[in-house]
Amino acid sequence: MASKLQLFGLLFLSFLAATSASNNFNQYFDITWGNGRGKILNNGQLLTLSLDKASGSGFRSKNEYLFGKIDMQLKLVPGNSAGTVTTYYLSSLGDSHDEIDFEFLGNLSGDPYIVHTNIYSQGKGNKEQQFYLWFDPTKDFHTYSILWNPQSIIFSVDGTPLREFKNFESKGIPFPRSQAMSIYSSLWDADNWATRGGLVKTDWAQAPFTASYGNFNIQACVWTSSSGSSCSSKTQSSSNQSWMKQSLDSTGHARIQWVQKNYMIYNYCTDTKRFPQGLPPECSLA
Repeated sequence: MASKLQLFGLLFLSFLAATSASNNFNQYFDITWGNGRGKILNNGQLLTLSLDKASGSGFRSKNEYLFGKIDMQLKLVPGNSAGTVTTYYLSSLGDSHDEIDFEFLGNLSGDPYIVHTNIYSQGKGNKEQQFYLWFDPTKDFHTYSILWNPQSIIFSVDGTPLREFKNFESKGIPFPRSQAMSIYSSLWDADNWATRGGLVKTDWAQAPFTASYGNFNIQACVWTSSSGSSCSSKTQSSSNQSWMKQSLDSTGHARIQWVQKNYMIYNYCTDTKRFPQGLPPECSLA
């Protein structure tokens, strides 16, 4: 009886280890550059990126994904972060790459961060939308999510959607759906453009600048060149892939309208000076 209880205890501990490992940065990510400025701490439960005058830092997922829902908890650079950019995005490789971007543009102390979003398909972007946030993103961790499925791409913050980019391939508009992408994040110096178009420069007396990553959740189809998508496996239940068919309901659409009315500061779909020959076709379809 004792041996059975010991075996059950070992199996239970193994189960706990397996479930907690889903949020372990060591298991899912590699620090890829920065010469020690990127660190995984607390047994894989915390990741920090730092920037000084010599270099920034960054990390990348060990896997590539073809569709998924990625939740990442970030606490952005506090204080005078002008000139710095913290990025969190999905991207494939090559000149005709696909990419789904969150970028956080630093600012002077007391001024709001700018959340910059963009989408590339077949190497072409120019789909920028920018927002202020309704909270201070440097005081605590907040969850920034990318939902990417065959129907649409949805950017969300703490469960509130900021923007949706629908699949209008039937109308001749490219949509990222055939290239597997890795998850990337970085902290780097972009004072030639990041803050007020480059007018405000990075104050290196404030360095090192540090962004922190406290938790993450990945529900996604792992892609390998040998096996294709993990979501094609017969062992994958439909309940585990509910995000694959997820879309905005009426509440989600109302929240997007609230965000875009009160916090959007740039929308490529209204920039007639930038597109004098006519706005991109998806702007009239969204």
